[in-house]
Amino acid sequence: MRVPLSWLREYVDLPATETGRDVQAKLISAGLEVETVEHLGADLKGPLVVGQVLTIEELTEFKKPIRFCTVNVGQANGTGEPQEIVCGARNFAVGDKVVVVLPGATLPGGFSISARKTYGKTSHGMICSGDELGMGDDGSHGIIVLPPETEVGKDAIELLELVDEVLDIAVTANRGDCLSIRGVARETAIAYGLPLRDPALLDVPGPNAYGYPVQVSEPLGCDRFTARTVSGLSPEARSPLWLQRRLQKVGMRPISLAVDITNYVMMELGQPLHAYDRKLVQGTIGVRRAGEGEEIVTLDGAKRKLHAEDLVITDERGPIGLAGVMGGANTEIADHEEGEGTTDVVIEAAHFDAVSIARTARRHKLSSEASRRFERGVDPAAAAAAAQRTVDLLVLLAGGTADAGVTEVAAPSAPHTIAVAADHPDKVAGVEYGRETVVRRLQQVGCDVYGQDELIVTVPSWRPDLTEVNDLAEEVIRLEGYENLPSTLPKPPSGRGLTHRQRLHRRVGRALAGAGFVEAPNYPFLGEQVFDQLLLEADDPARRVVKLTNPLNDEEPALRTSLLSGLLGALRRNDGRGSHDLALFETGLVFNPREEQRVAVPLPVDRRPTDEELASLNAALPAQPRHVAAVLAGAREQAGWWGKGRPADWADAIEAARTVAREAGADLVVRGGQYGPWHPGRCAELVVVAEGVEKVVGHAGELHPRVVKAFGLPARTSAMELDLDALEAVGDDTPRAPGISTFPVATQDVALVVDQFVPHADVEDALREGAGPLLEAIRLFDVYENAEQLGDGRKSLAYALRFRAADRTLTVDEASAARDAAVALAGERTGAVLRG
Repeated sequence: MRVPLSWLREYVDLPATETGRDVQAKLISAGLEVETVEHLGADLKGPLVVGQVLTIEELTEFKKPIRFCTVNVGQANGTGEPQEIVCGARNFAVGDKVVVVLPGATLPGGFSISARKTYGKTSHGMICSGDELGMGDDGSHGIIVLPPETEVGKDAIELLELVDEVLDIAVTANRGDCLSIRGVARETAIAYGLPLRDPALLDVPGPNAYGYPVQVSEPLGCDRFTARTVSGLSPEARSPLWLQRRLQKVGMRPISLAVDITNYVMMELGQPLHAYDRKLVQGTIGVRRAGEGEEIVTLDGAKRKLHAEDLVITDERGPIGLAGVMGGANTEIADHEEGEGTTDVVIEAAHFDAVSIARTARRHKLSSEASRRFERGVDPAAAAAAAQRTVDLLVLLAGGTADAGVTEVAAPSAPHTIAVAADHPDKVAGVEYGRETVVRRLQQVGCDVYGQDELIVTVPSWRPDLTEVNDLAEEVIRLEGYENLPSTLPKPPSGRGLTHRQRLHRRVGRALAGAGFVEAPNYPFLGEQVFDQLLLEADDPARRVVKLTNPLNDEEPALRTSLLSGLLGALRRNDGRGSHDLALFETGLVFNPREEQRVAVPLPVDRRPTDEELASLNAALPAQPRHVAAVLAGAREQAGWWGKGRPADWADAIEAARTVAREAGADLVVRGGQYGPWHPGRCAELVVVAEGVEKVVGHAGELHPRVVKAFGLPARTSAMELDLDALEAVGDDTPRAPGISTFPVATQDVALVVDQFVPHADVEDALREGAGPLLEAIRLFDVYENAEQLGDGRKSLAYALRFRAADRTLTVDEASAARDAAVALAGERTGAVLRG
């Protein structure tokens, strides 16, 4: 909301020395977010005067039309002689009054004006457009043509109100009253402790039977509708300069007098209005829900298909406006330049349901100044005053006559009252304000307050956001100043720190970062088409998603069931920007819908919810396990003088999973598998054993080429994903000091030949079990394949076995016996034979 300081002063007698910065500080202290203060005309310097065009000579020898003009500027040039000026604009004629900047002046942006030769003539100044003066678009797309009665030689800086300060306020969703000069003036008056001249305090005639006929069929959507009629408007009447300038300063473009007046009143009082050409309205004006499939052409020229929930304004033909959003083209006010012009208008000032208007505006992707206000709450009691103000301005500026008929359709309603303890704001803020302060502050915002220890507060009609006791407490606290609240540090009970789960998540992040991975958090939203890109089966549980009712992005309406889609997108973006050697990871929640869908019951805010209420809430939420995932592409080890380097591959993804498992203290079984996005021959299934039952907790390996192509990833991209909560459940991460033996280790190497399809993990498990308790460690250090030496379909696996006893030095015979037992069991289970 843009608020000119000159307009604000009309309703609050601010000290003459107060600047926009001073008002900004006061309003920020009162809780309004004043983002900037714009200084209009700060670098503007005259002489800038009103001139009258005397002659125009067309210069036709140039590529574009140029005019050489003489302009009467009175005594502003010091001589009284006509000023010679070269101008390229075409929207003025001899006799028109224009704005002339003379040599020695400076225009906005530091543009200095001097006499200069151009197009074979000497131009002593400029004839100005609105853009050149920093006024904004006035609809003319050319120079400013002033009303004929404007005095020649008059100072145009003062005439056009070019010097001003404009406060730009970011109005929050609950403060619709501040989307008006009236609302901001009220806050300013309270901040300064000054009286407010309320522009809505007008003498308004009561409703009678002579007003324009109106029928409201949807009182829940429209609880108040005021209609007034003005006849005999002059089609040639233009908006006066002061009206145009105020609209431009608040960010609106002048259009025509009737439309400008409705926009002006809306900005002044916060009540959206609409003016209908009375000759184009046929029959009774109605308010109802749209019929499914009905159509309307709105003022922006778009043909819109209506929804059954849309609230519409109608006449006997059908819809003539989207209620609270935009009027229809079939009753648009006509400009006299486009035809005969509108002489009789019907003024609509209504109050519509905020939710209904918000849904209509979003459904049709049509946000307007009116819909913004109705969505945030409009004062229903201001409708009659806004209609009266519009009528008064039309009569004053367009020479019209206000018809005696007044229509007002209003649903029965009672003011909203709240019972609140007088010391409730004290308890909320931790500050003793006292009853007198509480009552005074509530009365300042417009509340009627009665009672002593227990206050009965009647909320003003312009504050629909005040619904319960804490809203009233907030009003008292913000007006007393948030900066005056004492700073009190929380005092947590001793012995509490991070939970076991939090410590694990931090350890996992540190371990992966230490292994060369970079954390890349992503949004938890996805589109369901990503499951096809990940090659998931049609019945895969990961395809069951929780969808958002109001998603941020219509293309990603679901919550993720896997971290991979977000990480792969981050990998693609970074690779596309030149970072080709990538290792990214993320830990985060995934969301799995429960079999039984429940509706959460709203929890109370005046007390701590009971354990049963919290349990009911949690039961309605989707399951949210925490996962960890990593993706790799490019070089895992860089090439240099030290060697050739090494590309990242499936083994690095598996090692990342093992790193996570070690931090969780879980024994991770790695075996061949096949799942969705991974390459069938290069996919590892990651398993843990819980209470004697195996559970698959993730997968790792190289991605399928079709997945790589679908996501636009580098070739041979690898990835892993694990259920971190499942690892935590089976793991034991109790820190243990390493055992240091005083006895030497005995090392035995063994090379076993097995069929190519036999997994290394099966061979290792057999060796480990067969070697018995003397085996300290086992490591695969070589894989060899040679058909000539080993035979077709065979491979050699070479292991280093480390044996040690806790109480003695092992003999060669003991170590050899343990090795032979290991080889024997491996041969029995996997068919392995000693090589050579």
